[in-house]
Amino acid sequence: MAKAVISIGNDHIVTDIKERVTEHLKEEGYEVIDNGTYDKLRTHYPIYGKKTAERVVNGEAKLGVVLCGTGVGISSSADKVPGARVALVRDVAEAEYARKTLNANVVAVGGHITGVDLIKAIVDKFLTTEYEKTPEHDALIKKIDALEGPKPEQTGNEHFFDEFEKKWEEGYYHD
Repeated sequence: MAKAVISIGNDHIVTDIKERVTEHLKEEGYEVIDNGTYDKLRTHYPIYGKKTAERVVNGEAKLGVVLCGTGVGISSSADKVPGARVALVRDVAEAEYARKTLNANVVAVGGHITGVDLIKAIVDKFLTTEYEKTPEHDALIKKIDALEGPKPEQTGNEHFFDEFEKKWEEGYYHD
């Protein structure tokens, strides 16, 4: 029986890494939607970050994986898709945190700065960790999601985070 469907995308400089991760996922029983790119021809990673995240957000895939050289560019582009919660991670603990606490639905890694075996371990942890639903986690995600989309009241509003800064000064946050 196949596991969940996973959406994956990459830029041209890590196509070989994406292929190895895809092969690993298939060996683990996942169905994989490969959004490209498929070769080493120079391209633009926002295309593949967007495609990958959209397939997660529209329900074609349960979770997503995006890769570029550092993971920074493709994670930024994938995170622009409304409904995507993208986490750029460097290790297994960050992947677990992203799923468990933030209910991230796309994980991003740097294929040139992270070894392929570590990438496989990161992806495995991300895919097998469930969101830990708590009132605190739900509230945090709700606040993050509220930042999404055109919000004219946020742009140029230097007082937008006043409530949080006040709570910080009052010692409300304890981590």
